[in-house]
Amino acid sequence: MRQVIVYPGEDGYYVVECPSLPGCISQGVTKEEALENIKEAIQAYSEALQSEGIPLPVEKFDSLLVAV
Repeated sequence: MRQVIVYPGEDGYYVVECPSLPGCISQGVTKEEALENIKEAIQAYSEALQSEGIPLPVEKFDSLLVAV
């Protein structure tokens, strides 16, 4: 499991990032499409690291909402 951040991009697409996997970013027309795309991106990222013998980074982020 990996935490992701979803936000609207400037071009009207939704952008999704996985903070624990630097550079693992995807997008989609809808939030649902963006989430499916990031799942594929996380899988590909993980496979690339494994094929190079590099351990996967540990998921270590906490997410909190802060009211201002």
